[in-house]
Amino acid sequence: MQSVCVFCGSSTGSNAAYTEAARSLGTMLAEANIRLVFGGGHVGLMGEISNAALTAGGDVIGVIPKFLVERELAHEGLTDLRIVGSMHERKALMSDLSEAFVALTGNTGTLEEFFEVLTWAQLGEHKKPCGLLNVAGYYDPLLTVFDCMVEVGFLSESNRALLLVEGDPERLLQRFDHYEPPKIAKWVDRSET
Repeated sequence: MQSVCVFCGSSTGSNAAYTEAARSLGTMLAEANIRLVFGGGHVGLMGEISNAALTAGGDVIGVIPKFLVERELAHEGLTDLRIVGSMHERKALMSDLSEAFVALTGNTGTLEEFFEVLTWAQLGEHKKPCGLLNVAGYYDPLLTVFDCMVEVGFLSESNRALLLVEGDPERLLQRFDHYEPPKIAKWVDRSET
């Protein structure tokens, strides 16, 4: 694995564990010679993970839309800063540059970006691992929703298995190293149409 995309918040949240996890993941990626691809901002957890990776000698690519650069949110000290025209372009480029995806703690934007790449995996558009870093149980309520989706028949067990979940950055990266995508024969039951 040469590059990992990390989606995360533009704030740090109320628990110091979120910042610690971002810093730890950034350092681990750099020490493993894995390029960090992220949203290009210097604030919040985005700033924490990118600064940790840079401090540890890592290669960091930020992808940020022009309107956020104009708000002075771009991280100017990156290995590579790519400025794009829209959020759609941002997500597409981040996906193209990455071999795996992680969602750290964040808000609706973090989830929207992560859910898009997870959906692409479900549809067979890529076979890259997608993981939630569930720091301090942050994503526990979301995981309950996923389990409910399976229980009521909206999400198959094989598609649920696409979502890797760990509370520790090192364990999540280890799971990425050994990831084999589930073999999904079909994603729509044609007998029902």
